[in-house]
Amino acid sequence: MDGAVLVALTAAIGNLLQGWDNATIAGAVLYIKKEFNLQSQAGIEGLIVAMSLIGATVITTFSGPVSDMFGRRPMLIISSVLYFVSGLVMLWSPSINVLLLARLLDGFGIGLSVTLVPVYISETAPPEIRGRLNTFPQFTGSVGMFLSYCMVFSMSLTVSPSWRLMLGVLSIPSLAYFFLALFYLPESPRWLVSKGRMKEAKKVLQRLRGRDDVSGEMALLMEGLGTGGEVSIEEYIISPDDELDDNHEHAVDKDRIKLYGAEEGQSWIAKPVTGQSTLGLVSRHGSVANQSALMDPMVTLFGSVHEKLPEMGSMRSMLFTNFGSMFNISENQVKHENWDEESQRDGDKHSDASGAESDDNVRSPLLSRQGSGTEGPPTSLSMRQGSNYNTANAGEHASMGIGGGWQLAYRKDEKKEGALKRIYLHQEAGVGSRRGSIMSLPGCDAHGEGDTIHAAALVSQSVLRTESILAQQTIEEAVEKQTGPITKAIGWRALFEPGVKHALIVGVGIQILQQFSGINGVLYYTPQILEQAGVGVLLSNLGIGSESASFLISGLTTLLMLPSIGIAMRLMDIAGRRLLLLTTLPVLLLSLIVLVLGNVINMGEVTHAVISTISVVVYFCCFVTGFGPIPNILCSEIFPTSVRGICIAICALTFWIGDIIVTYSLPVMLNTIGLAGVFGIYAVVCAIAWVFVFLKVPETKGMPLEVITEFFAVGANKQPGKE
Repeated sequence: MDGAVLVALTAAIGNLLQGWDNATIAGAVLYIKKEFNLQSQAGIEGLIVAMSLIGATVITTFSGPVSDMFGRRPMLIISSVLYFVSGLVMLWSPSINVLLLARLLDGFGIGLSVTLVPVYISETAPPEIRGRLNTFPQFTGSVGMFLSYCMVFSMSLTVSPSWRLMLGVLSIPSLAYFFLALFYLPESPRWLVSKGRMKEAKKVLQRLRGRDDVSGEMALLMEGLGTGGEVSIEEYIISPDDELDDNHEHAVDKDRIKLYGAEEGQSWIAKPVTGQSTLGLVSRHGSVANQSALMDPMVTLFGSVHEKLPEMGSMRSMLFTNFGSMFNISENQVKHENWDEESQRDGDKHSDASGAESDDNVRSPLLSRQGSGTEGPPTSLSMRQGSNYNTANAGEHASMGIGGGWQLAYRKDEKKEGALKRIYLHQEAGVGSRRGSIMSLPGCDAHGEGDTIHAAALVSQSVLRTESILAQQTIEEAVEKQTGPITKAIGWRALFEPGVKHALIVGVGIQILQQFSGINGVLYYTPQILEQAGVGVLLSNLGIGSESASFLISGLTTLLMLPSIGIAMRLMDIAGRRLLLLTTLPVLLLSLIVLVLGNVINMGEVTHAVISTISVVVYFCCFVTGFGPIPNILCSEIFPTSVRGICIAICALTFWIGDIIVTYSLPVMLNTIGLAGVFGIYAVVCAIAWVFVFLKVPETKGMPLEVITEFFAVGANKQPGKE
């Protein structure tokens, strides 16, 4: 996965430039006010800061649809050029009007990078580490702020600090970003697939994943282009083909999914059942025991994949680093909770070798036995991805691993001639499954009752057809033979599809609440806020002026953010987005309440300065752990590929409009209701945000993007108590 990590880190340099600009203008505006005598003109001061936000808002309106037409990579290159040009113009700036023009160009660059970098990372990252990689923009943004505050602080110690030089330095890192984007960043493989450029997409995926066999993910990316169709949830029992007994007589043979083993004559099949899967139960009833009537059924539906519900078995997704896993888990997981890393690496090497071999043998079995003998992790099964798919054999279907514990399978659509159904399978522990033993099959001669797994399945119409498969030997070949866009041009009408509309409510809602929690306004004016709080008292004995002291405190504040973002990186794909939000929002609320009390109660100058500084630091650190990166991560995950650009533009437009309102109004609010009133409003918004997240925001960790959009399509049609 090193390729995906480096690509994500390179793309996130665009956010480093945004963070650099945010911190630089926060310091430079103090000297701009003095040169142009703006002390009594808070409106002009706010406009200088907000002009970049206006530019970001304008460019965001077009960024999504344009990136859908021309690609993500060209837009990132253009953003680096805009950063560079704006830096040069700000370095020159002989008047306020020229400065405002430069800030507008700077805003264009910010708008493109902030809007498209999360989308680009989500479309290139594997599901298992997508959340971690999408935290890079928050990390690089904070690094940019820290470096900028260090520069502003050092320049503030000179006799006559130059705000033009402060702002113009932006051109240097933007030039480096331009060359990296031009010569290193590949195009998004999902965008390439959407344009029918399959061979290019395959090469990019091979580079990003570090392996030759990417057939499963290629098929997944193509299936992600289908949107707006009917999605149903079905349940299967998967077992050796001689194990299904009279208890499942209602299963129909023609609906089976047959999985071939590594040894001749060894195979497994999946047959439909009812009432075994918690995901299926949630989809039918809309809620589970003790579920709040106000909670969106979507939240429960997603949660059924991740959470261990009482008396229902483990619903936890089995996440594995190798994409070829078919519900890959240890035979004796209870006894072997902690596998050593060396054994795991051995398994991965074996899987990679299997994948390479399958390129030369189109008739290779879907499943291959994997393990290290009697020593180390017990035998498990992993899927071979270059697998044969032949619909000529009635009822026999192909299956491919797509990451995050999910499996992609196909079957004929009995109702439509020539059509295929795609099936996203996910292993669940339920009644009849051996606890901790998913596919414990040392041989086919004897099997216990527990040698089965229960799998929930999302079933919908495939973009492939039987004739396109029959003409090729493998699904991979069928995918590569596709020419031109698979789906027709998507219009605004697609935004009113139930799943897309529901996702827009979540995305727009969380963006509004994030902005009105006040973070960007506080960041832009951190030096002035801390100066009003009296931080100069803390450093006056060192001979540092109040302005320089506020820059230093701001730099240290951003430095303290970095470990917090590191924690977010670690937990984003473990604890998940939803839990991080529900945990950090109360801390934000508490820190804001302390700020309010500190400004209402007379505590003395030094005590007031200490409390204000600590509260702001806690606020920032908790924000960058949860409410900072997660809204953009969620928005880049929850929309279908075919409308992702348009939907991201809508969410980003909401983001920037809220940013403009908060930033432009903050100076006026500070002069009217003071710090206590400002932070009081932010505290109320944080409380509302917690309720919104609890009721409306689902957990998306570890799930392929295409599966997430299928869940939204299903959940949008579910109501609490609906059978």
